[in-house]
Amino acid sequence: MNPGTSERLRSDGPVLLAGGGDCPPDLLSPLLDKAQLRVAADGGADALLAAGVIPDAVIGDLDSLTDDARAAIPPQRIHLITEQDSTDFDKCLRNIAAPLVYAAGFLGARLDHQLAAMTVLARHPDRRCLLVGRDDVVALCPPRISLDLPIGCRFSLYPMADCGGTSSGLRWPIDGLRFRPDGITGTSNQTDAPRIDLSFDAPKMLIILPAQHLAPLAQALLQADARWPARA
Repeated sequence: MNPGTSERLRSDGPVLLAGGGDCPPDLLSPLLDKAQLRVAADGGADALLAAGVIPDAVIGDLDSLTDDARAAIPPQRIHLITEQDSTDFDKCLRNIAAPLVYAAGFLGARLDHQLAAMTVLARHPDRRCLLVGRDDVVALCPPRISLDLPIGCRFSLYPMADCGGTSSGLRWPIDGLRFRPDGITGTSNQTDAPRIDLSFDAPKMLIILPAQHLAPLAQALLQADARWPARA
């Protein structure tokens, strides 16, 4: 991969992306078997190495890649992208083509890093990506999504910009509402049926679930029959 090119890592199956934030081995270990490729965002290489995995690729501006990590990784797997107008997470997500990316190490720790990661989800709506943290999992909602969840599950929606949609299976339906960050948000909703159906009119809504519901959210993203186009 050369800086400034459109080349991407391609995988027919999910990819694990490790970041440099809160990314201990116990968070990564359950994700390793779910991914065909294991990629590090810059200093996330140390997290993968600590979990006993040599990254298949390291992508970023490499300002936080340690000397020990660099020495342990074959040089052809290290991909420098020098531009400073985007985060390492952005650099990775736009260079990975896969059905789903499990991104660990981007939630927890610093709040500004979490906000930046969620902004990247909205910036690349054509990429299906699931942020995985200790307490929560976060994804950008596709045009339509259906999930099977326990009744009474915390089900939060948070808009990154103006958007509206429809729902079934939520305690407080969203039909007819317009959401925006400085207006109506959808946090702390709950499920009141075992199946939740949502649709949205713009690629701007985040879904936030308890971390124990990673599997049904991942399955729902993979099975969603529509996806947003790349942002112009």
